[in-house]
Amino acid sequence: MKLLTAALLLAGSAWAGACTDVSKCTEWVTLGGGPWRSKIYTTYALHTPNSAITRAFIMIHGTNRDADNYFRTALAAAFLAGALDNTIVISPHIASGSGGCQDKLEANEVSYSCGGDSWRSGGTAANADKLTSFDFVDEVLHKLANKQTFPNLKAIVVAGHSAGGQFVNRYAMANQVHDKLGVPVTYVVSNPSSYAYLDATRPRGESGEFGNFNAGRNCTTYNKWPYGLDNRTGGYTAKQTDDQLKKQLAARPVTYLLGEIDILPLGGFDGSCPAMAQGPTRLARGQAFGKYVNQKFGAQHKIVTVPLCGHNARCMFTSEPALQIAFPKN
Repeated sequence: MKLLTAALLLAGSAWAGACTDVSKCTEWVTLGGGPWRSKIYTTYALHTPNSAITRAFIMIHGTNRDADNYFRTALAAAFLAGALDNTIVISPHIASGSGGCQDKLEANEVSYSCGGDSWRSGGTAANADKLTSFDFVDEVLHKLANKQTFPNLKAIVVAGHSAGGQFVNRYAMANQVHDKLGVPVTYVVSNPSSYAYLDATRPRGESGEFGNFNAGRNCTTYNKWPYGLDNRTGGYTAKQTDDQLKKQLAARPVTYLLGEIDILPLGGFDGSCPAMAQGPTRLARGQAFGKYVNQKFGAQHKIVTVPLCGHNARCMFTSEPALQIAFPKN
């Protein structure tokens, strides 16, 4: 990766001013009309007109909220795809300084909830009760879709790995901007520990079938948000009906990008009973959920397995299958 970073820095000027020095690639996004704000890492400014940009790639970080590292991964992917000249690469920093999270916040920076109905499921911010983590990404998408700034933008990809994959799974089904932007949005859900199921059924072992969860009496939280749709009492999704969430997820283009060897309980693996109800490993859970939404709700989601990758965002998103999904050749 050091060689790749050096190559990016040496060649940066060849890509029409794309920022590749991570320490200098930050910008603030104003939320709720101000003064609240959240930080992003980005290759191009969100407020400067840029007719060269035809694609946007947004990468949501994992549980450590290390947006800088995820920005490096997204940069590496764009570099390998030869897409840095026409793609704006963004990694939002969904910061949290509460509930066990210890991010150092700057003035007026939003602190998104760390526990409970957390940032990864559109939870309400800890210091701004009218804002949620999903509102943050909504605002980024609105700025990208501004034709005065990016007149030639043709596609937006919202991707996330691990906890970021959880975020994108819930965001894909819940966000209220998808059909209003005038720019197609696709979603890439990679190696999350859990998914938000749309009804009370769960996979039955390795049979490939789905049915009532037999251990429900001993695992009463298995269908509560964010593992299922019950008890959505706060945050971004609270005002949406179950039917609305079901229809939205089924209609939206989603790819489940799964590591072939993401089969060990590593990297913050969720071993709670509601998560284990979805399958024994992250790979099994992703395969089951993709099949579930396609079979039961008529979705046309894709399941893509990346050979020889485990729970590693760099391996996943710099793989050939991921490059074809995130940066398709037009």
